[in-house]
Amino acid sequence: QPEELVRFNGKTGCNLAMTSLPQDVADLITNSNLGGLILFSENLAEAEQIVRLTHDIQMAAKNSNAALPMFIATDQEGGRVARLPRTMSTALSGNMAIGATYEKHDVYYAKWSGQVLGAELNSVGINVNFAPTVDVNMNAKNPVINVRSFGEDPKQVAELGLAQLAAMQTQGVLGTLKHFPGHGDTHVDSHTGLPRVEHRLDKIQQVDLLPFQYAIDHGEAKVIMTAHIQYPHLDDTLFVSKSGKSMVKPATMSKRILTGLLREKMGYQGLIITDALDMAGISDFMSETQAVIETFKAGADIALMPIKIRSIEDFPKLDKLLDELESAVEAGELDRTQIENSFARIRGVKTNTGFGQSFSSSLDEKLKQAKSTLASTRHKQIEQSLSDDSLTLLKGRGRLDTKVKTLHLILPDENKCHALAQGLKRYLPEITVTCGPSYETSVAEQKKLIRAADAVLLGNITPKQSAVEMGGMEDLDKYRSLRRNKSAHDKDLLQLLKFSQKLNRQSIFVSLRTPYELQTYARYSSDVIATYSYNSFSEFDAEGARTAKGLAYLSLAKLLAGSLIPTGSSPVTIGSM
Repeated sequence: QPEELVRFNGKTGCNLAMTSLPQDVADLITNSNLGGLILFSENLAEAEQIVRLTHDIQMAAKNSNAALPMFIATDQEGGRVARLPRTMSTALSGNMAIGATYEKHDVYYAKWSGQVLGAELNSVGINVNFAPTVDVNMNAKNPVINVRSFGEDPKQVAELGLAQLAAMQTQGVLGTLKHFPGHGDTHVDSHTGLPRVEHRLDKIQQVDLLPFQYAIDHGEAKVIMTAHIQYPHLDDTLFVSKSGKSMVKPATMSKRILTGLLREKMGYQGLIITDALDMAGISDFMSETQAVIETFKAGADIALMPIKIRSIEDFPKLDKLLDELESAVEAGELDRTQIENSFARIRGVKTNTGFGQSFSSSLDEKLKQAKSTLASTRHKQIEQSLSDDSLTLLKGRGRLDTKVKTLHLILPDENKCHALAQGLKRYLPEITVTCGPSYETSVAEQKKLIRAADAVLLGNITPKQSAVEMGGMEDLDKYRSLRRNKSAHDKDLLQLLKFSQKLNRQSIFVSLRTPYELQTYARYSSDVIATYSYNSFSEFDAEGARTAKGLAYLSLAKLLAGSLIPTGSSPVTIGSM
């Protein structure tokens, strides 16, 4: 409600998610000729609400002087980064799972994933997707990309990225290649710091840039997102941060990278959008206005999330930013022709790519499309098939021994335990299943349960969640206060595996995320499996009974029962086990 934008729990600002469009915000869109906005998970509750929200946003844009459709964007990559509620959409298993199917299925799942993601976003009125991620993951300690990447082979990443992008765009949704010039070989998350990549020019061209160049050459690259990353071998120009320290310019602020390299050398003619400017990789080093000025000077067309508006009292921030940008143009700090060229590119995309239907379709038509598209039977079949076909067996048979009557599960939380237990009940109803959520159950209690079981399955998630997976910078405090030290948790898991091995139990280790960790655990495991996905969620019936669901856990149940032949192949190098 509008009044909630002024005061919330007695404080200035708003901590309530915007799930409908207050009139004050509608007026802001109309009066400022705002060009686009991004929606996060908290803005997206259920189908009818999302459709009404995006419809109202477009109607506010229609009433502006520019009368151009809004870019309404989100991060629906699939897998870990998925903003639409999993209970009502098709989230898929993510890019590394798709990479695991490449050896047998080529680009089949990349195409289908793009089509599914695009169709479902389009059906709820979201017309820009900040996906696919085409970073080539070369760093086992990468905290933010890892399974968001298709893998470590640049050519394979390029082919899969292009296939997903092209299919997505056939559904009326603009895809976005990210994060230029490449976030794959970093050990710092740009949400929390400023990463630096020391690749030399030949490696940058052969690895980091290849997926972007491939999509440009095939005519499918319409939007490219910048990375808040230092690439000194592309640009070693220094700037003075707001703390007074001299630093190498990040790619988002580099004219050599965005204009000299991307536009002039690589021949890119589409839109350049920044990654969120409230991320620490930028906001820790320069003011809000200066960040926008610097990225526009570098050649970006769109600045993403440059200021925070949490109350009506914050509205003047946008007016102030626009005034300061206008002053920068008048003073010659920003080139007028360059700004006009950016506007022409934006206007061209909005008027030439079918975005007009944002205004022409009625609310009833949009609601009908959403209900028939979201989580359709065909989409859910594809989702489960991808999970099944990406499952990778790296050691052992993957099947429970016939003598096993009791299986003990050690999974990160109770919901994941329930999801796998329910799958096992379906495929192995005669097996008794116990569970000890690893973040909540003591080592001593786990050992008791292991002694009482015939086999043990341990699942681990490495690395821990990043801020972008939780939602963005607004979730940074939650990111920093994860429940328990990851290093101590992993030592406990290793201890439990060794204990199980000494008792001669069948010990199955499952990497639920990036499989680099398998070298640590494989020698103490009879069976080693990679799923590249760990998502689970709960649904409740009218009586309140819970059903836990998760693609990877149903695939695992099939494998353990001998009902699935694993055909996945790891798209990253794990090393000998």
